[in-house]
Amino acid sequence: MLSKADHTKDFIIKTIAPIFNRNGYAATSMSDLVKATGLTKGALYGNFKSKEELAIAAFTYSIKSVLRQITDHQNLSDSPIQKLFLVSDFYRNYYDFSKELGGCPVLNIGVDANNKHPKLLCEVQRSIDKIQSNVVKLIELGKSRHEIKPTVNAAVFAKKLYTIIQGAIFMAYTMEDTSYLKSTMDQVDQWIHQELKI
Repeated sequence: MLSKADHTKDFIIKTIAPIFNRNGYAATSMSDLVKATGLTKGALYGNFKSKEELAIAAFTYSIKSVLRQITDHQNLSDSPIQKLFLVSDFYRNYYDFSKELGGCPVLNIGVDANNKHPKLLCEVQRSIDKIQSNVVKLIELGKSRHEIKPTVNAAVFAKKLYTIIQGAIFMAYTMEDTSYLKSTMDQVDQWIHQELKI
């Protein structure tokens, strides 16, 4: 059971995560966070040592929300190749899901933190590695189950997959047009059929 302090921390993180995600680190002021939470600056600093620690906690919360949703969606099948199709299926509707988070945390915080906030950027890079590693594991499992061609370079495919997904997310948000995601995920499905599936 969570203590009162833990409940307060959870409330702060859930409340500020979309603000950091939408505005970025530099454009998010402590007064923005005070206004959103209804807490004093002292109460925020009583739970987190610095604005940077708040930003990292907010990103961690947002990315865990994304990873949890992807995992839940992938659990609709036990087949490695079908799980890959479920990745593209998840991202077809990612625009609406990520709007609630203030946008895509990997894209927003990754761009915002690059060359400015090394600790925050490190968290984004770690998350990207985790997402790509999941794809690699699925491909290797698919090879062992004879669902995926044994010649596929799993790491190369995982990088290509996540690069095109992030590109589609950028275009969908920039153009305010979900068709970028939907048509790109159709292309991803074709790749999985042509390059991976036995």
